[in-house]
Amino acid sequence: TSLAAGIQPDATGANQITDESYTDQLFTAISPGFRKLRHEKLGCPGETTVTMVNGGLCTYPKGSQLAEALNFLHAHKDKVALVTIDMGVNDVLVANCIVGLSVDVNCLLATFNQVALNLADILTALRDAAAPGTPIIGMNYYNTFLAAWLAPLQPQGQIFAMQSDLLAQLFNGSLQATYGAFGIPTADVAGAFHASDFTTMVPFPLPAPNNMVPLNVALLCQLTYMCAPAPVGPNIHANALGYWVIAGAFLDVLGAP
Repeated sequence: TSLAAGIQPDATGANQITDESYTDQLFTAISPGFRKLRHEKLGCPGETTVTMVNGGLCTYPKGSQLAEALNFLHAHKDKVALVTIDMGVNDVLVANCIVGLSVDVNCLLATFNQVALNLADILTALRDAAAPGTPIIGMNYYNTFLAAWLAPLQPQGQIFAMQSDLLAQLFNGSLQATYGAFGIPTADVAGAFHASDFTTMVPFPLPAPNNMVPLNVALLCQLTYMCAPAPVGPNIHANALGYWVIAGAFLDVLGAP
């Protein structure tokens, strides 16, 4: 998705593709171990499990991101060192199950289920196209809705933030189960962002009562543009440090130092 493309807002708030994506940073970290390794960057901002298969958002010679990936895997077979995939979060965002601080839980659960079904089809195709033994790593997601903890409307914002954590855990659990069914490990990005840690309170540069906030909220603000002032924020995308933390979750799976 946009995380593989490296999307970040510029000074006007417009999203731009950068060379600081988690795949760029992961490539920088692992490339010294491969003399001729190159980075095939196919991520598409806004991509869903539907558009990845059918196309329509980004331009690919083969028509869709999945078709392009399958063509590359067929063409290079045993020369592929690693395949990474992040997919599903945009399905949740475009489903409009969350409006303001209101959540349609049934809508979300139906979306989670559809993502799992679509992702299974995508993973089947990738596994079939890749050479046996080709490493594939998926990922779960950090929770941008934690920023509601700092919303002017309280305690509703904090209640919503905690509710969003429960739903994010369900979504990430579904992703991990789907990847696991194909023998694909999941990079624990949510864990790297300490996305469920409401217990550890840390100093925060706002007046009381927000001079102390939960660790998960503080890290979301530190690693993304969700808490940046307008026009740059709020923006769901990671900053350079955030993209490195995501890459680090993949490195943890690879067992890299």
